[in-house]
Amino acid sequence: MDTTKISEILALKGGTVWHISPGATVFDAVQMMAEKNVGALAVVENGRLVGMVSERDYTRKVILHGKASKTTPVREILSGQVIAVTPDHTIEACLRLMTEHRIRHLPVLVNQQLAGIISIGDLVNWIISAQRTQIEQLQTYITGLPA
Repeated sequence: MDTTKISEILALKGGTVWHISPGATVFDAVQMMAEKNVGALAVVENGRLVGMVSERDYTRKVILHGKASKTTPVREILSGQVIAVTPDHTIEACLRLMTEHRIRHLPVLVNQQLAGIISIGDLVNWIISAQRTQIEQLQTYITGLPA
């Protein structure tokens, strides 16, 4: 399995972290997720991560309960028990956490400060890229010719 550190993925992905306040409306959160093409946002209050809000939270906690997204604050639907990692976590460890907790996004914290968010898609893309590189190297080794 891949022992690459999350810091390598963050270095390529960049440090932009989209976030919203707990007092913002769910509509604002969904609109931001659509604009930024992300499936979840960090919920930050006074510079501190207080939760995550995802498209899944919206569908399960707003739509299915008949709430109005334009009047419901994010604080009512956020996932407050946040599973977070550090840049030193490995891809394997993150995949294990995501599978065990059935989540698709992990905030990355450095000294309790939000340094990034990684998604299951980020990890899968990294693994596919690494496997492609390994296959090309093996082909070059076996044939003696560039792939």
